[in-house]
Amino acid sequence: MTRVAVMVIHGLGMQKEDYADKLIACLSREMERVMVLPGAAKQMLDIEPVFWADVFEEREEALFQQLVRSPGLNYQALRRFVIHYLADAVAYQPVENQGHHYDAVHRTLHQAMHVLAQRNGPEAPLCVVAHSLGAVIASNFFYDLQYPSSNRMPEIVDVNSALERGDTLTNFYSFGTTLPLWSLRYEHFSRPIQVPAPQATHHFPRLEGEWVNFYESNDILGYPLRPIDPAYASAVKEDIKVHVGGPATSWNPLSHGGYFTSEHMNRRIAQGLARTWTWVNRSK
Repeated sequence: MTRVAVMVIHGLGMQKEDYADKLIACLSREMERVMVLPGAAKQMLDIEPVFWADVFEEREEALFQQLVRSPGLNYQALRRFVIHYLADAVAYQPVENQGHHYDAVHRTLHQAMHVLAQRNGPEAPLCVVAHSLGAVIASNFFYDLQYPSSNRMPEIVDVNSALERGDTLTNFYSFGTTLPLWSLRYEHFSRPIQVPAPQATHHFPRLEGEWVNFYESNDILGYPLRPIDPAYASAVKEDIKVHVGGPATSWNPLSHGGYFTSEHMNRRIAQGLARTWTWVNRSK
């Protein structure tokens, strides 16, 4: 049996390496409910979290010490929060010289895909589950693979694994994403990534796949994607409004961190992954 390779990507802010544990636990429970099979997640999914926060962590903390702690500015905890949120988005911006943070962040995605390919085979179906800025990172990463250009060539074009080339991308689930705000950087923002990837039809003929986006109306960093442009309306199958967070966060912008344990969202993701797993394994 072929498992679906699932890559989880975190978003903005101060992250811990175990950030994905709650999502994995919730998604696993929902997978078992969807398939009506105990242990379904372990049999059908191989989940690999991406941890890219440490690319910026050292310099962000140094900036906090220099600009906030040393001068003794007020609201230090809040300032640390703001620095880590804003600095992630600023530092990730691509620049002309080589070796910048944009490439360093993307290398963490490639490393995760390499691990998934090693464990599940070079042609396993790939699903991406991405939060906040993580969805922007995923979009840019696969855009560079699907639309390579002379000034923004991805570093992994020579790998032999179809999964590592992004060829087997079948499902993309974004949530709490800031991607629409990035459209302001471009005069024309009308070429989204293709899900499934263009080459996926070679590996999985007639597999539908999907890009589904989730947003919470109280989350000021999370937005629907389909209204961006007619091309996004076509590329994104659904924008699903969800209610996330606990009693203290669900009614305010702190809901941004509540998606990971949303049963509604994880149930919908589990349904999509179950369809993909079933199709791939029945077609053999």
